[in-house]
Formats: sequence, C-alpha cells, structure tokens
Amino acid sequence: MSGESAPEAVRLCGRDDLAAGEARCFTVEGRRVALARIGEEFFAIDDTCSHADYSLAEGDVDSEECALECPAHGSLFDLRTGEALTLPAVVPVAAHDVTASDAGVFVTLRSS
Repeated sequence: MSGESAPEAVRLCGRDDLAAGEARCFTVEGRRVALARIGEEFFAIDDTCSHADYSLAEGDVDSEECALECPAHGSLFDLRTGEALTLPAVVPVAAHDVTASDAGVFVTLRSS
C-alpha cells in the first residue's frame, strides 16, 4: 500500500440543476471543473482550455460529438476523454469520473 487514500466523490449539484445541453463550472479541491449534461448523462473535464486560459464551461455543448467547445477559439474537447478534437488546441485536458443518482451529481477527480 502506498498510504495514499482513494479520491473521494464530491457532490456538485442536483440532477435537475443542470439542463441537457448545458455546462457549468464548479471548483473542486481548488480545481476548476466543467460539468456538462447531454441527455441524461453527465461529464466532467478540467474547465480551462489547454490552448488559452478560457473557461470551457462558457462554451457550447456539442451533443453530437459529445464535446465541449472553447468559447475563445472554437477548439472541441471530448467530454469522455478530455482529448482535444480540433485546432488550435492540441493538448488534452483531464477527464473526471461522474456518477449521478437521486442524491445528485458527483465527481471524482483524476490526476491531471
């Protein structure tokens, strides 16, 4: 055992607090996280674009691509993996584990 404790799930909001097609920024353990909803699924990635210092949560949710678009330069980030799908961004952002239940939407941070 390494002595490190497993990351804990943190409640971000209620299921109905985020509409389908919407994204919102939350601060979790000092880290900005963009939570997005597509249909009944929730996704979380780091909120800061890897190309420039812009909030991804302020961009549009692309339901067909399962991606979040940076509002500054239009780069798309895959909500499942954090991969940068379009230029000018080429560096991925971290994707995080999300669980949703009647108790709310919870995120467990992955290392960056």
